Amino acid sequence: MRLLVLGGTVFLSREVAAEALRRGHQVTCACRGTSGQVPDGATLLRWDRSEEPPPLEAYDAVVDVSRTPSHVRRAVAAVPDAHWVFVSTVNVYADESVPGGPGTLPLHEPLHDDVDLASRPDAYGPMKVACEEAVRAGVASAAVVRPGLIVGPGDPSGRFTYWPARLAEGGEVLAPGSESDVVQVIDVRDLAAWIVTLAEHRTVGDFDGVGRPTPIGEVLRGCDPDADLTWLDQDFLAAQGVEPWMGPESVPLWLPRPQYDGMMEHHVEPALAAGLTLRPVSDTAAATLAWARSTSDAATTGIGRDRERALLAAWHARA
Repeated sequence: MRLLVLGGTVFLSREVAAEALRRGHQVTCACRGTSGQVPDGATLLRWDRSEEPPPLEAYDAVVDVSRTPSHVRRAVAAVPDAHWVFVSTVNVYADESVPGGPGTLPLHEPLHDDVDLASRPDAYGPMKVACEEAVRAGVASAAVVRPGLIVGPGDPSGRFTYWPARLAEGGEVLAPGSESDVVQVIDVRDLAAWIVTLAEHRTVGDFDGVGRPTPIGEVLRGCDPDADLTWLDQDFLAAQGVEPWMGPESVPLWLPRPQYDGMMEHHVEPALAAGLTLRPVSDTAAATLAWARSTSDAATTGIGRDRERALLAAWHARA
């Protein structure tokens, strides 16, 4: 298979290119080449996607992770005859309070303009909806994959990395919300392998690329079965000014309930039927910790140890 990966230097797109190479495919990575290096064996095609494309060969499949509508429209026009796997996001869904998936949840209205997400983070989902529409309307055939939280080695967000790194330090650990709160994480290697499979089989359809819905207590125990976890309820965390999800004042993976009940409980069964396979979270945690320890600039986001100790002390004093 002649595969064009739009990107190929960072996290998911790089892992897609690496996995395709492992399977013996011919891989071209089209990117500016400024954010990192493409995997050994891939051909680098320099392309700033804000400009018209350079001359392109014929490709059997294309994988794109872009969030910028004009970039996607330009690429679709350049490679319309290939099978596309477009990587979207569960943020395309307008209702994050209920579980669901393609065909059961409403989508945001598409935003066809390119918007600076630093100033308008709420535009991310609507822009991805517009990208999906451009792909479906302009290519021979397509699969749309909507991932949730992608984790594992190389994660630039540092959200999941916080947990194996923190639990490896030992001691009393602040755990957020209720241990029964459902979360979903998917290892970048599992997602990338499935994306290549979708390209190989020319699979058509919309899928949520997510892990199995799992209580957060099981996820944290998967990182360290012997962890000393103290669960702080969400009202206390909110009153103490702790941020959900990600950021320097956050406890990662925590989302207020019930307003975000659906964001981490999407339907995984159609993806499993289409060839997705998922490894245990313990494997992901071990690989993530090994990567973080071997990488000097590995990202980790979340509250620091002094802040954690202060919150635990306040919780115990309150109790």
